[in-house]
Amino acid sequence: MQNTDNLPRKPFLQSFTAHPASVNESYFQHLCFAARFSIRLFAAAFAALVHAIVPAWFETTASDLIKAMHDDLSSRH
Repeated sequence: MQNTDNLPRKPFLQSFTAHPASVNESYFQHLCFAARFSIRLFAAAFAALVHAIVPAWFETTASDLIKAMHDDLSSRH
């Protein structure tokens, strides 16, 4: 198959390690951080959905979680 998107192709295994290495993490460290981040995003989304239905519940939960995630990302680099 020809590379039609004009982007360099990385070997398959390198695609698992290149980005984690660029943020000074091993593959496993990056996996754990990204998985934890994903769970927190789901929790924020759930809180926002519940809040949309019952405004008195989870009034600041979603925004608090997002602010905490922003702080975590900002402190990593």
